[in-house]
Amino acid sequence: MLTISDRIQQKLDDLTRAERQLALSILENYPASGLGPLTALAKDADVSVPTVARMVQKLGYKGYPEFQAELREELRAKAKDPIAKHDTWAEAAPSEHMLNRFTDAVIGNIRHTLGQIDPAAFDAACGLVGDPARHLYIVGGRITHTLAEYLFLHMQVIRPNLTHVQSTSNSWPHYLLNAKKGDVFIIFDVRRYENNTLKLAEMAHARGAEIILFTDQWRSPVHQLATHSFSSRIVVPSAWDSAATTMLLVETMIGSVQNLHWDETKARMEELEDMFDQTRLFRKFT
Repeated sequence: MLTISDRIQQKLDDLTRAERQLALSILENYPASGLGPLTALAKDADVSVPTVARMVQKLGYKGYPEFQAELREELRAKAKDPIAKHDTWAEAAPSEHMLNRFTDAVIGNIRHTLGQIDPAAFDAACGLVGDPARHLYIVGGRITHTLAEYLFLHMQVIRPNLTHVQSTSNSWPHYLLNAKKGDVFIIFDVRRYENNTLKLAEMAHARGAEIILFTDQWRSPVHQLATHSFSSRIVVPSAWDSAATTMLLVETMIGSVQNLHWDETKARMEELEDMFDQTRLFRKFT
């Protein structure tokens, strides 16, 4: 099911200048931005009341009350904890095997996510990540630190000049001491969004760093600071959200970045393999 954010992003090119101004205002504090009176929303966006009414209809709603009702439903879904999520799903669970239902949900998430990503923006993000002149910082959260570690491990082989920021550590401000304008921060932040991660992003942005965000369909507040933001659908028939679509984007980025400067990457990989041979860390079968 499309969220209101999804609908807005799909319709951006079809909106008038005033409607686009309103849409971007809504997205800046989504979904809470549309929960107040219509007149307050119009005032915050500096547009007229009729502009709000027209845009709501363009999004497929009969009027502002219907638009607000869906926003409230999204907010309830966003706020659910794992136990509440599982209870809600279990009450209406179909009879098919979990393997099929879970796989169907992930495939749907992937298709929807890829349909919303601008390939040019993705290529531009990969260009920033692959630039060895820019120091690369990779940041994960309580759950997404596994994705950050996976990306960091591969980027260590592909390029020099990078740091894995342990955002859950009390010492994470130390990592910002050397951050400068033009450096790149890859940040993972999905619901429940973490205050530490937002503060780190704010401080990195203030130092002139570029931010690339991997987030969910509701979008972390970090997206307001990001140069490039990639939202993945994460809902599956489970008490937990799925990282499968985000992992797909991460592995695609790894494949893209390694090809940008393949000669240098290949040399690094060959040097690493030679080190492995010397240490005999891995058993060879050929």
